Amino acid sequence: MDETPEESHQEVAAALNELATGMVRHLLSERQSMSLTTAAALSRLEQEGPIRLTLLAAAEGIAQPSMTALVHRLEEQGLATRVGHPEDGRVRLIAITEAGRQLMTERRRVQCARVGDMLAALPEQDVQALGEAMRTALPIVRRMMQPASQPSDSSGESPT
Repeated sequence: MDETPEESHQEVAAALNELATGMVRHLLSERQSMSLTTAAALSRLEQEGPIRLTLLAAAEGIAQPSMTALVHRLEEQGLATRVGHPEDGRVRLIAITEAGRQLMTERRRVQCARVGDMLAALPEQDVQALGEAMRTALPIVRRMMQPASQPSDSSGESPT
C-alpha cells in the first residue's frame, strides 16, 4: 500500500523532531553554564540585532516578566545592554554586547567539538553519508524555517 502525502509528511516531521530533540539533549547532557532559554535569547540578539523586550519575549515564547528578569541577569553579566532606538529615542532596545558575542562563539565551538567527537566514533563511510545528507537537507530545513514573508532562492540562502 502506498503512503499518502500526509503520512509521508508525518514521517518526515517525526524524523526531524527526533533528530532535533536528540541532538539538543545530547549537546545539553553535560552541565551547561547557560540555560537553553538564555542561549536562545542571546542567539536571537546576535542574529537579528537590537530588539524591543516585548518582541524578544514573544519571539522566544516566554512571558514578558520572565524575559525582563532574564535581560536583567544578562545585563548584570555584561552579555546584553539596552540601547536607544535609532528612530525613537524614547524606546530602549535590547542588544548583545561584545562579551555576549564572544560567549556565543565559544559555546558554538564547544558544541561543534562535541559533535566532532561523535562523528569521530563513526566509520568514515557513515560520516560521508551523513555529510551528503546534511548538504542536501540543511538548505531545505533553512527554507522551511524562514517566515513565509521572507523570500529565498532555491539554494536556501536568504537574500541580503
